Amino acid sequence: MNRKGTFFVLLAGISWGMMGLFVIELYSLGLTTLQIVGYRSVSAAIILLGYVALKNPGILKIQLRDLPIFFAISLVSVVFFSYCFFSTIQEISLSVAVTLLYTAPTFVTLLSRIFFKEWLTPQKIIALLTTFAGLTLVTGFFGDGSAQITTLGLLTGLGSGLGYGLFSILGKVILKKYPPLTLSVYTFVIATVILLPVIVTTTLALGPMSWGFYREVFLLGLIPTALAYIFYATGLKTMESSLASITATVEPVVGALIGIFVFKEILLPSQLVGMLLVLFSVIILQIDNNMLEWTYKKMKRAFKPE
Repeated sequence: MNRKGTFFVLLAGISWGMMGLFVIELYSLGLTTLQIVGYRSVSAAIILLGYVALKNPGILKIQLRDLPIFFAISLVSVVFFSYCFFSTIQEISLSVAVTLLYTAPTFVTLLSRIFFKEWLTPQKIIALLTTFAGLTLVTGFFGDGSAQITTLGLLTGLGSGLGYGLFSILGKVILKKYPPLTLSVYTFVIATVILLPVIVTTTLALGPMSWGFYREVFLLGLIPTALAYIFYATGLKTMESSLASITATVEPVVGALIGIFVFKEILLPSQLVGMLLVLFSVIILQIDNNMLEWTYKKMKRAFKPE
């Protein structure tokens, strides 16, 4: 594994995991979920456009016939996903929200089976069962209710996982023709256009805001958005996408740790186990079949009687 690529992907995962810090702060300033989604989009779009203009303006060239796909990805992976994820953070907790977000690979597996007729391999079945077991523990579905997970929080959390998963499916079409950074720039620019009425009316209604507001909006657009995508795109240049996906699973760990140590969220032992199971299922899905077969053959050979 390339060390430089691993370093940048780790930075991306850590940056994504810090998103809750800025979202919760903006909630405390009185903003609604849709307003936060809008301000994140415009902040990220400006920063990414500035970066690309200095780095490589040529990657902004796209074919007009691809715009509907860019629009669909933006609507699903920025507007819908962000709205669900931010709502979950507000409704329940950051720690549980990032866990529900990482049901995305499970949705990808199920949707790929329905639409692309991909086979459910043994590792996929194990991952699906592991995810289900993890979710039951995280949500306290079979417990005494002390997990304090609301129905709305569960639905929006699963919605964020679905939106994140759909990005992987829809993004495959675009990433065959364009680099990851092109996709990132256009998704946030289009999201800004979609949410422009919300941004304009909110700005007019709020009037002059405190320095803290502008700081948090800028940091939300910079660290867990623009920088995270730039880091991830840089890492992908020198490592395989499957390995990058596994490395980026540091995101829910960082998010959970921030929830516990910064916002003093209290998790039950069963919830911690559930979070680890969901994380484990993500890793299972990203491990190549050939690697599993190689490991199986090695173990079989090692334990073969003389």
